[in-house]
Amino acid sequence: MDGQRRGLRKGPRVSDRAAQEAVADWYHAWFTGIVLAAVARRGPADAAALVFAVFRRQQAETFLPGLRKLGLDGLPPAVAAARYHYLSNVIGGVGVEYVEESPRKAWIRYPPPRWIWPGATICAIPSEVNAAMLRGWHANNGVMLGCPGLGFVCTGQTVDGDPGLEGYYIEHDRALAEHERLRFAKHEAMPRFDAASAPRLPAADWPAERVAKAKRGYAMTYCRTAMQAAIDVFGTEHGGALLGHAARLVGMQHVHATAAALGARDFTTFMVAIAAAEGDAARTDPQADGSVIVTRDGIALLRGIADPHPTMQAAWEALLDGALAGWDRFARLEKVGALAWRVLLPRVSPGEPCPRRPPP
Repeated sequence: MDGQRRGLRKGPRVSDRAAQEAVADWYHAWFTGIVLAAVARRGPADAAALVFAVFRRQQAETFLPGLRKLGLDGLPPAVAAARYHYLSNVIGGVGVEYVEESPRKAWIRYPPPRWIWPGATICAIPSEVNAAMLRGWHANNGVMLGCPGLGFVCTGQTVDGDPGLEGYYIEHDRALAEHERLRFAKHEAMPRFDAASAPRLPAADWPAERVAKAKRGYAMTYCRTAMQAAIDVFGTEHGGALLGHAARLVGMQHVHATAAALGARDFTTFMVAIAAAEGDAARTDPQADGSVIVTRDGIALLRGIADPHPTMQAAWEALLDGALAGWDRFARLEKVGALAWRVLLPRVSPGEPCPRRPPP
């Protein structure tokens, strides 16, 4: 670890857009890891309960404000709901398609590769866990819009082997019971998507810089919501343990790719760079013993959570601990303040046994 001058650091010189995309990938991986850890450690039913809670909570917090921000709040309910999903996912960097059949029926489709279950991780997602996302959000859009006749019909799920997650919003002439708001119709299929006729974001309102920042926020919001949902569904002890376990594994797996994207040469540079990419200033303070103390001015991921439980910060810190374990398995990360950590690389002579890393 090379010494760094004391004081505020802005991290390596990479473009803001590249740094924000690196952060988006970092938190996207943690969100997916949280769901996979729930499937593996608690089973499909608990994982489905978690996913339902994530999407219902996130809908309550973001759906109606998002409609207004996108200028969709005056449209017919089915069209407004489908366009919201189309445009918000475009902003988040998610592959999505849209077909409007009428003012009362509009399709959306998420073709492979699925953003939410990247790569081979999709093989570990049970059908009921993916369906919980639809129950949590899509089936509740009519309630949120004050249109009790609006429902969602799912015509395919990628996790079942269908060529994409797809379905349509449809407004009925009567109010739907709760169990009718989501139904499955595998015999139907969305018409072919025509990108030229799809809704577009106003270029003047959504320049590339704003889209990159929104993409970072998109992934971070999923993690922020998942942290709260895990505590709500599983309790502080078990929810915190699940979040921290997934965080440590993701940190180990993704630290090198994320550091490369941020241009970080060593671990303290990585800590400073990722803080800056999240929107927080950070500083380093080299110590006489060869360690370096890294201090952040805040944790962007926890902002927006009213009175976050200490378990949430501990889970977030497991990302850093896992990242350092992946960087150098003999290094140590010691918390020395509310937002300060000492990074220590032990000096070991060739042939001398290295100290074992303590368990997390």
